[in-house]
Amino acid sequence: MTARLYYTDSFLYNFDAEIAEVIPGERTEVVLDRTAFYPTSGGQVFDTGVLSANGSALRVTEVAEDESGKILHYVEAPANAVAPGQRVSGTIDADRRRDHMQQHSGQHVLSAALIEMFEMPTVSFHMGDETCTIDLAAKGLSTEQIVRAEARANQIVFEDRPVGVRFVSIEEARSLGLRKLPELQKDKMRLVEIRDFDLCGCGGTHVAHTSQICTILIRKTEKVKQGIRVEFVCGDRALRIARKDYATLTEAAGLFSGHIYDVPQQIRKTLDEVKAAQKRQHTLLEEIAELRAAEFSASARAVGKFKVVQQVFADRDLTFIKLLAQKLTKFPGVLVLLGSTASPAAIVFARSADVEADVSILMKEAMATVGGRGGGSKDLAQGGVPDAARVVPVLDQIASELAG
Repeated sequence: MTARLYYTDSFLYNFDAEIAEVIPGERTEVVLDRTAFYPTSGGQVFDTGVLSANGSALRVTEVAEDESGKILHYVEAPANAVAPGQRVSGTIDADRRRDHMQQHSGQHVLSAALIEMFEMPTVSFHMGDETCTIDLAAKGLSTEQIVRAEARANQIVFEDRPVGVRFVSIEEARSLGLRKLPELQKDKMRLVEIRDFDLCGCGGTHVAHTSQICTILIRKTEKVKQGIRVEFVCGDRALRIARKDYATLTEAAGLFSGHIYDVPQQIRKTLDEVKAAQKRQHTLLEEIAELRAAEFSASARAVGKFKVVQQVFADRDLTFIKLLAQKLTKFPGVLVLLGSTASPAAIVFARSADVEADVSILMKEAMATVGGRGGGSKDLAQGGVPDAARVVPVLDQIASELAG
């Protein structure tokens, strides 16, 4: 079984080891007798780095733990480039490890603060490439609670409390009042303790003092199936994210020729103006549709007991031709065959209340002809036409069948 060096020293970035096993496959997997590389587990993602052997540097792209407990190092090298018994030197990507320590330790602090202040336990943790999340067993989390929890978490960070690791039996662990017992419980349990604030079973890498987390920033919350999801970032990530957020707000404020604090008000104002413009546009379309409907109805050709209005528009979309169809059906005895060759091309069929034809059947026939998808009721149906050049022919075909 591989000795896990990261269990006792999260700041160990260089180590020596011996290859215990090489597993060939699509990616070469290497098992070491001892390792400082952290495998994905407990919400924390894996370390990356390099294994140096015989003067060659093999890049470690992923580290995972299989069901038997083996720690697998995926290396960019053919299986015959390494062999069991070979001595190697490992080098961890220190920046990536430090980031993971800040995020994971920050999660412990934030989760403990939410328990302390609001009795909201963390049920899961996920570390992403950009941000991290915890899911809380809670029905809601107000803005005031977010601010208070964030302030309390950062207070613990600024107090520079020691973060320690110890190993205890499962029986002892159960008597210590841990914030959370891990689902997989072994004979010896690794505990991570933030002095006088949090004690939790955890196998991840952590800072030595809370000040090394630097800062904890809650970005947003949302409701999920199991409660409330809290998105946050810590340390260097928080600085990068804050800088990116500020740059984005500054650019947005520049577009509005205002200050960043005025952006929400400017957006609300713009949205109101857009809604008003859309309302005016819809009113104009209604008026145009009514005028065109009266014009087309008056000039429609008679086919048996009803009149057929057949028109194709190159500059009008589905929304307009559907609106026009609805206006046309207010006139008695009208069957409507409309098409639009604007992208995406479409057709709309409709009938007046006194016309017996079922336009949904006509639409099914048209869709079968053009290879499109559509449907509707016996009064109004619509469909998409994959090739705009087929719009006129399919309308001519349907109109011809009605006349025949």
